Amino acid sequence: MRAWQIVVLSLTLGSLTACGGGSWVHPNKPQDAFAVDYNQCSLDVAKDPKLQQGNSYMVLEATERCVMKRGWMIKEAE
Repeated sequence: MRAWQIVVLSLTLGSLTACGGGSWVHPNKPQDAFAVDYNQCSLDVAKDPKLQQGNSYMVLEATERCVMKRGWMIKEAE
């Protein structure tokens, strides 16, 4: 099931960045650190019993909230 979640999240993030032209930025971390934080948030969200009902949108939203709590924000392309 984790492989399925990773594929769904990767496709969703890919489509969101293709449409919006934005990227995740952090004031104190390099861009490479985003993958580490995102993966950790994804694992944390997967452990939440409230989100284990198969709604991928809720999982994505919870993962993005977790990433934002770690200081990441989406910067729109100019």
